[in-house]
Amino acid sequence: MKSFGFIDTGVIFVYFAVLMGMGWFFARRAKNTEQYFVAGRAYPGWLIGVSLFGAAISSITFVAYPADAFKTSYLRYVICLMLPVAVFIASRLILPFFRRGKITSVFEYLEKRFSPGARTYGATVFVLAQCIRLSMIQYLTALLIQKVTGWDPVWCILVGSAVTAYYTVAGGIEAVIWTDFVQSLILTLGGVLILGVIIAKLPGSLTQLVDVASEHGKFSISELGPDGALRPLPWGFALSHKTVLMLLIVGLVQWLADYTTNQEQVQKYCAAKSTKEARRAMWICCLFCVPTWGYFMFVGTGLFVFYQVFPDVRADEMLTGVRKAEEVLPYFVTTQLRTGLSGLVVAAVLAAAMSSMSSAMNSISAVVITDLYKRHWVKGRTDAHYMRAARWCTLFSALVMVGGAFWLLLSEQKTLQDLWTELQAIAAGGLLGLFFLGFFTTRGDGRSVAAGIVLALGFSVLMSLSGLGWLPQGMSEGIRSHFDGYYTGVIGHIIMFCAAYVIATAFPRRQRDLTNLTVWTQAVAVPGEEDPGTD
Repeated sequence: MKSFGFIDTGVIFVYFAVLMGMGWFFARRAKNTEQYFVAGRAYPGWLIGVSLFGAAISSITFVAYPADAFKTSYLRYVICLMLPVAVFIASRLILPFFRRGKITSVFEYLEKRFSPGARTYGATVFVLAQCIRLSMIQYLTALLIQKVTGWDPVWCILVGSAVTAYYTVAGGIEAVIWTDFVQSLILTLGGVLILGVIIAKLPGSLTQLVDVASEHGKFSISELGPDGALRPLPWGFALSHKTVLMLLIVGLVQWLADYTTNQEQVQKYCAAKSTKEARRAMWICCLFCVPTWGYFMFVGTGLFVFYQVFPDVRADEMLTGVRKAEEVLPYFVTTQLRTGLSGLVVAAVLAAAMSSMSSAMNSISAVVITDLYKRHWVKGRTDAHYMRAARWCTLFSALVMVGGAFWLLLSEQKTLQDLWTELQAIAAGGLLGLFFLGFFTTRGDGRSVAAGIVLALGFSVLMSLSGLGWLPQGMSEGIRSHFDGYYTGVIGHIIMFCAAYVIATAFPRRQRDLTNLTVWTQAVAVPGEEDPGTD
C-alpha cells in the first residue's frame, strides 16, 4: 500500500486554505441575523440550486452509496427516483407558503397554523435528526481520510470539523452557499476520476464492467438474503418486507419531508430573490442529484467488477462482511491511484462532506435561535446579541457532530446507507403528517396536534426499541416479522395526520384565522412576486 505523499497532503491543505479564506471574506458581510441566515433573500436560483446539490451530495453519497452497490445492488437507488415527483409537488403546492410569509425558520409556519407547542416540537425533532446526520457524515469522511492517509482517526475528525466550523460560524449562509458551489465542482471531479481509473485499468474497459456486473445481477433491484445471495425484490404492497412499490412510497415521503420540513432546504430557497428563482433552484438541484446518486452507485458496481477481475483478499472481506463495506472506496484510492490523485479524491470527499455539514450547522443554528432561543428562552434582546448566540450555536453543533462521529467509530453496523435510511425514518417524528395537516386541511389546533405527536412518537419509539433489541425477544421478533423498519417514517406521518384530524373533528374548537395558511384559504400573493401558481 503506497504512502500518502507530500503532494497529496499539499492538495488538501490548499483546499482547506481556500475555504477558510472564503469564511473570512463572508464574515465581513454577515452583520445581522437576516444576512446570516437567509443572505438578504437576494440570491439567483442557479446558485441556490447548485448549493442545494452540494449539500445533498454528502459523504453518505460519496462513500456509502458505492459501498452499498459494491455489496448489494441498486435497491436503495429506487428511493432516489422519486425526487422529481416530490420536487414537483413541493414547488407547486408547498413553496408558496414559505415564500409568502418571508420566514427564517420553516417551523414558524407551525405556530401560525397550530400553536407555539407545535413549533417547538418541530424544531426539536429537526435538530435531533440533523445531529444524527452530521455525525454519520463526519464519521464516513474520517473513515476515508484515515484509510487513505494513515492519519490518526481522531485528527481526521477534528481537522475537518474545525475548518467547516470556522467558515460556517464566521460567514453564515453566504459562506455556506458559495463554498457549496466550489465544493460541488471538486466532488464531481473526484467522482469522475475514480470511475475513470477503474475503467482504464479493466482489460475490457466499460464493456467488461457492464458485462460482469450484469452476470452477477448487480444492476438488479435486490437485497442480500441470509445466505449472502442477492434476491430480487417483489413489486407489490407489503409492510413486513421490502418491495419495489413500497420503496417508491418511502422515497416519495422521504423527499417530500426533505423539501417541506427540512430547514436546511427551506432556508436556502427562502434565500432566493423570488418564488420563481426558488422553484428554479429546486429543479436544478433535482436534475443534478438524481443522476449523481446513480453515478456513485455505478462507481460501487465498478469497484465490485474491478475486484472480480483483480481478486484481493481485503476487498473480498468487505464483500462478505468481515470488514465494513464502506472501506472499499478508501482502499481502492489508497492502492490504485497515483500520488497527487489521492489527495484530489480526499479533497473531493471532504468537499462532499463539508458542504453538507456546513448547511446542516447553519440550519441548526437558525432553528435554535429563531424557534427556541429568541422565541422562548431569551426574548427582546438586540440583533447583535442574537448574532453572537447564532455563532455560538453553530459552534456547539460542530461539537455534537464530533462526539457522534467518535461514537460511530466504535460501532459495528451493516452498510451505513441502510442504517441511515432507518434512522432517518425513526427521527422523522411525523413532521410531514403535521405539515400536511396544516397545508391541506382547515382542521387542527394545539390540542389535536399534541395527541398526534404523542401517538406518532410512541410508534417511532416502539420501532426504535424493537430495532435495537431492547424489547423482550419475542416482542421484537414479532414486530420485525410483520413490519419492516424502512416504513417507520411513512406510518409515523400517517398516524400524525389521521390522529390529529380525527380528534380535531370530534372535538372542534373555535376556528382561527387561516388566511394564506392552507390551500383552501389562500388570498394574496407575496408583494412584488409572481402569483404562486404561475411560472
